[in-house]
Amino acid sequence: MQKLYGVLGWPVAHSASPAMMNAAFAASGVDGVYLAFAVPKTHLQSALDGLWALGAGGVNITIPHKLGAYQWAAEHTDEAKLAGAVNTLRFPAEVPDSSEAMAAAGTIGHNTDVSGWWTSLQAALRKPPRRVVILGAGGAARAALAGLALYAKTAEVLVAARDERKAAATVESFQEYISVKPIAWAKREDAIAEADVIVNATPIGMWPNDEASPIDDEGCLQRGQVVQDMVYRPLATRLLQQAARRQAVRVDGLEMLVHQGAAAFEFWTGKTAPVSVMRSAAREFLGL
Repeated sequence: MQKLYGVLGWPVAHSASPAMMNAAFAASGVDGVYLAFAVPKTHLQSALDGLWALGAGGVNITIPHKLGAYQWAAEHTDEAKLAGAVNTLRFPAEVPDSSEAMAAAGTIGHNTDVSGWWTSLQAALRKPPRRVVILGAGGAARAALAGLALYAKTAEVLVAARDERKAAATVESFQEYISVKPIAWAKREDAIAEADVIVNATPIGMWPNDEASPIDDEGCLQRGQVVQDMVYRPLATRLLQQAARRQAVRVDGLEMLVHQGAAAFEFWTGKTAPVSVMRSAAREFLGL
């Protein structure tokens, strides 16, 4: 019987994941279908319960549900525990026959953003990152912090978010792993000017708000810096356009999308992901 997979987010109509994952299923002979589900934040638990009751194989989780999905999952992988967020859920093979069984069964929460983010960034690095500024304090920022904790422990990291209390709380949960501290959102451009890696982990600049950028004065960007935007639609965000004018090295969100999706595919199916097929499908969806 064909297995159901999908991505839950709000909004989610812009997602390239259905095109990418359905191409991966077809190329690998997996009898599955992957759909986008628009789920308001208040409906996350009921949506996940319903998908599980329907016998779904698993789902990806995107904004704004990554922290809620962590709380919902019964078990967590090491990457998810470190990030404190879940972007991929795998449901048990057997559908529970009661609410009590559902509460006790072993849904596993994973975070493929961690390895997907690092793989996408690493290709642009000439040397290990020294000073990193992360914009944002949600699930995507947590994935970047977890990636640094695993792969670049010597970096000094600054986190700036519009919700400064959230930034402080996020930083606190990573202080035992890496050198990290929060800074005021108003001070972000001063910090960016002194950094060698800048990561936009906010949705600022994401379709349909293409004209927005997380920075106001592009003069804070420097030649040779690595500027990564996790947003992939549009691919050339306003932030990356600003970085181009300042001759910074740009990393768009497509490679992170592809590599986190490949890791999710393997987590669900046990098969090697057809990465080139997935990349091509995502690029076609985006009109590239």
